[in-house]
Amino acid sequence: MRSDDTRLLLQAVVPTAVAGAVAAGISAWVVGGKGAVGAVVATLIVILFMGIGFVVLQRTAKSLPHLFQAMGLMLYTAQILLLFVFVATFKNTTLFHPKAFALTLVVTTLVWIAAQARAHMKAKILYVEPDSMKGEKPDNSGPKT
Repeated sequence: MRSDDTRLLLQAVVPTAVAGAVAAGISAWVVGGKGAVGAVVATLIVILFMGIGFVVLQRTAKSLPHLFQAMGLMLYTAQILLLFVFVATFKNTTLFHPKAFALTLVVTTLVWIAAQARAHMKAKILYVEPDSMKGEKPDNSGPKT
């Protein structure tokens, strides 16, 4: 993974982890220990799912750039569906508070998406990679008057 990709990943992970910690604190205060456990589990699931998706998307961009946009849309759709599956699966669990889990899952997902969008907007990513192997000047250098 390139340093640019690592920086973009960290700029999404850190705010998500902070939001998860805040959610765990609020859940512990409102619901108790089970609420905090639910918030921590939800935060870990979001960081894991979105992080894996980010890595897959970056590898797709390098190897198959023509599929990047379609892969991104499919990947985000799959991630949202998997998060819904987690909410439905754990809605009647006794391991943690399911409402704290669900709310934290939604909030941390939104924080991840917002942080990732902000990181991409602020990144200075080249649209065309310059060819450093050729030292030639372009053929058309403009009018000569």
